[in-house]
Amino acid sequence: MDFGQPRHRCPTCALPLPGTLAQCRACRQAPPAWDHALAAVDYAYPWDRLIAGFKFRENPAWARHFAELMRATPWVEPALEEADWVIPMPLSNARLKSRGFNQSGLLTQHLSPGKTRTDLLLRIHDTPAQSTLPKHERLRNVAQAFAVEPLQHRVLAGKKLVLVDDVMTSGASMTAAATALRTAGAVHITALVLARTPEH
Repeated sequence: MDFGQPRHRCPTCALPLPGTLAQCRACRQAPPAWDHALAAVDYAYPWDRLIAGFKFRENPAWARHFAELMRATPWVEPALEEADWVIPMPLSNARLKSRGFNQSGLLTQHLSPGKTRTDLLLRIHDTPAQSTLPKHERLRNVAQAFAVEPLQHRVLAGKKLVLVDDVMTSGASMTAAATALRTAGAVHITALVLARTPEH
């Protein structure tokens, strides 16, 4: 079985959709903070285990293979080509020190090394891991966690961005980060993730 086959997804949140729907109800009622969302795979077997190995078992070399999978996803190549900058979701200094690498940063470097910018978006608060919280608490947990580097606001004005993360579950972290980038003047944001957690 090929677990990497593309799926029909909501264009704004990347949740899997029945083929008859063009957009999920939640996005029609309350559009997200970004403009477009792309995901390579569902966060389910075997990808959940592989991603955990990548992040928590010190396997950063897997980033190249995951980035290749992401680039093979429909509409990812055009999004990267049209973007001015490709920005990874940042980790807090404490989490970066304990893990030794930023998994989103590694993915971004393999996706588009010439456009990668790690100096624009900052993680200013170290918050509890989103995976430890129920869905209704996740947005509040990260609401003020991200900020644009104060000296770089002018760099983002009028720019098209791709914001990269390894996994999107509730979308709370992506919402907080995209809101900070939008406030700084970004005109278009594509949320690109390796894996999207399906709704159950």
